[in-house]
Amino acid sequence: MRPSAHVRVAVDLRRVRTNAQAIRQLTGVPLIAVVKADAYGLGAERTTLTLADLVDRFCVFSPDEAIRIDLWQRTGKPALAIGPPATLDPTDYVAHHIHPAVSTAQQAAALRSARPVVCVDTGQQRFACPMENVAETFDQGHCDEAYTHAATLQQVQMLQDAVAHRRARLHAAGSSLLNEPAAWLDAVRPGLALYRGSVRVSTQLVENRKSTGPAGYSGFTAPYHGVILAGYSNGLKAGPCLVNGHPSRILEVGMQSAFVETQPTDRAGDEVILLGDSISEQHIASAWNTSPHECLVRLTSLGVREYIE
Repeated sequence: MRPSAHVRVAVDLRRVRTNAQAIRQLTGVPLIAVVKADAYGLGAERTTLTLADLVDRFCVFSPDEAIRIDLWQRTGKPALAIGPPATLDPTDYVAHHIHPAVSTAQQAAALRSARPVVCVDTGQQRFACPMENVAETFDQGHCDEAYTHAATLQQVQMLQDAVAHRRARLHAAGSSLLNEPAAWLDAVRPGLALYRGSVRVSTQLVENRKSTGPAGYSGFTAPYHGVILAGYSNGLKAGPCLVNGHPSRILEVGMQSAFVETQPTDRAGDEVILLGDSISEQHIASAWNTSPHECLVRLTSLGVREYIE
């Protein structure tokens, strides 16, 4: 995916801070901020600096994500790398204050000096430690922390049961369980909840016209239609939008342009909102039949980022 020079991605870092402050106030437990995938497309370098004084740790997928932006040196906060270990050599983990997530006793033993964290499988079945191997993995890594990717309170309980007889810090709640006090445990690990409402993606109509029959490659019909300069090569899909503040929809997406339903009063140069104002990540996710996480990552990649601080 390549960004379109005709799309503006405005990232409101003030909103990111406000979201983080609200999560801390709600839960009262340490906050591990998920900044993997370039902070869901908002830009990890700027986002981590914005959050550094509000969070206890950061969460990345691979150690390279933390090393690339000098996360420890710039923020003074350690990181948890939740992807499968990139290497069983602990050197880089230790040097950059990154704790690797481990799912086997072999990984835990090899990375012991990096203070590994056990990822417990409570149903996701993806690079996580089966219940029957949790005790051995803890022992081999001298571990004192475990977590799981939980979507339900039942999975939270499974994590607690897996380490019931050990003194260990536990965390299970991502964004979807922040409203469940029973899921907060010893820390929360939000991603989307930090970024919700902080991004506004906009572009402009380059033309507007009255339709004279079926249009585009798909032969769509609409009384009036306009064109924007963003397409599927930039990550755009058909779905809701706003044109001059009124609800509208993207009718057909081409490689570098798309058709938008318009009104007769719309003109070339008028603003089209692809995310933001009354168009939320969840609103788009429903239209795209996907997750709001995917919508946010796709839409932040559409254009050139600008920051509001």
